[in-house]
Amino acid sequence: MPVRKFALADAPFERSPGQDGEVYAGNVVDQRHGAPITIGYGRYGPDQRLDETMAVDDVMIVLEGSLSVSSNGVEVTAGPGEIVHMPKGEKVTIRSHAQGAVTAYVTYPHWQQPDG
Repeated sequence: MPVRKFALADAPFERSPGQDGEVYAGNVVDQRHGAPITIGYGRYGPDQRLDETMAVDDVMIVLEGSLSVSSNGVEVTAGPGEIVHMPKGEKVTIRSHAQGAVTAYVTYPHWQQPDG
């Protein structure tokens, strides 16, 4: 795979699996590209909540807005330029604030299985 650059406009946003709120993910690199990781963007509407047991290691970089991530009684809040690591197997709650949030993420291995 050649060196490539991505922007938010390149992400094909889809509702996050199993969610009915305003939580969207858009992969720009994944198994379809022969990569061992998934890279993409996330978009959270205002005051959204996502409860998840991490199936993969996930690193989330906040680009806009802010998010709080809690696990095992510990909560961190991250804003633009800050990074949150969510280890595989960890039960987390991700909560966006009033302004919503935009993130970039990297997971290892892929968080989504290929269609077909």
